[in-house]
Order: sequence, then structure tokens, then C-alpha cells
Amino acid sequence: MDAKEEFLQIFDTYICREGAQELRAYLLRSDFFTAPASMRYHCAYDGGLCEHSVNTYKRLLRNVSGEYGEEWEKRVPHESVAVCGLLHDLCKIDYYKRDFRNVKEDGAWVRKPCYVREEALPFGHGEKSVYIIQSFLRLTREEAVAIDWHMGGFDFRARGGDSSVSDAYCKYPLAVFLHVSDLEATYIDEKRRQR
Repeated sequence: MDAKEEFLQIFDTYICREGAQELRAYLLRSDFFTAPASMRYHCAYDGGLCEHSVNTYKRLLRNVSGEYGEEWEKRVPHESVAVCGLLHDLCKIDYYKRDFRNVKEDGAWVRKPCYVREEALPFGHGEKSVYIIQSFLRLTREEAVAIDWHMGGFDFRARGGDSSVSDAYCKYPLAVFLHVSDLEATYIDEKRRQR
């Protein structure tokens, strides 16, 4: 099963709230399933964004169920795990465009394909994902905070001195789990391989 099929299977199985089918249709119309997850690093190839989202979901499911044991769904509904894991990076829809760059290989300049940032909706990162998702379906407060702060200390707000991420992590454990799962997917599962 490829990443798109796996994503849609997880989405259809666990995300059942009002607006889910409209969000699914939007994702299918968008570049979500063909976009990269980054310009040069993890999953920097066609379909990388979808692959990264599935990887993050799997890590999040493992982390939450491992922390809370057999009755983990009493603490965090499986739907919340699917929403946060699969949808945390919707901010990258219409974010990267194909381009070319010159690279020196064996002393000669070679024109190579690459991705460049050309953001259609400049609205931040995690907060943009929350905005897009909530255009279709309602998030719980914990889901919204988790998605908003999934970048942790890498978020420009935190790097600029905003300490709200610490408060978010203290109040909402799902935010911690999502951040860690995103890191694990990026640096353990995906590393910096390119196709």
C-alpha cells in the first residue's frame, strides 16, 4: 500500500466527525498527496508530505498507547491521534513549488530540479494548519493546541521569546506527544534521505 492509500484508509477509519468528508475532498483537490514535506531535508520529494504525515501518525499512536497502556483510548481518543498525526502539516499545502538550481558536479555546473518556498497563504506554521482544518471540521482544544505547537522550540514564536509553548506542553500532554512524534518521524524514520 502506498502512502496515499494508507493515509486515506487511516483517515476514513478514524476521522468521523462532521466535516471530515469535506476535508478529505479538499485534500484530494490540493497538492497534499504530491507535495514534499520539505525543500531539502526529510521527505523532500513528490508525495513526501503525505508519507511524513503517515509516519507521524504511526509514531503518535505508538507513543500515546505506550504511555497510557491498554486503556489509552480513554485518555486520548484514536480519532484525536489520527487528526493530529495525519493533519498537523496541512500548512504545507500550496507551500512548495518546483524550480531549478545550479549545482557544481565534477567541476561543471549542472541544472538540477529542486523545490522553493512560494507560500500561497502566509499564516504561520502550526496555527495555519489549525486554521485550515477548522475550515472543515471542529478540533478539540487539546488537538488545536497540539497541532499549533507541534514544532516546539523550532517554532519562530518560541525562538522569538514566546514562552506559550511551555504552558501548552504543561496543560496538554497530546501536544508533547505530537511534537516528539513529529521529530521521531523526521529524524529517525525519514532521516534526510531524498528520492
